[in-house]
Amino acid sequence: MKKYNFMRPLFLIVMALLVKSMVTNLCMVFGMEQGPAENIGFISMLITAIVIYSRIARKRRK
Repeated sequence: MKKYNFMRPLFLIVMALLVKSMVTNLCMVFGMEQGPAENIGFISMLITAIVIYSRIARKRRK
C-alpha cells in the first residue's frame, strides 16, 4: 500500500453524508414528509458520491 491516501475515501464519505443531510433538511423545511425527503436525500448522496469518485479517479490517472 505504497502512497495510499486515506483522506480521499474519507472526504468522499463525509461529503456524501453532508449532502444527504442538507438535502433532507432542505426538503423538510419546504414542507415535504420525512419519508420522501429521506429518499431524495439518499439519491443526492449517491449522485454526490459518483461525481466525487469520478473526479478523484480522473486526477489519479493524470
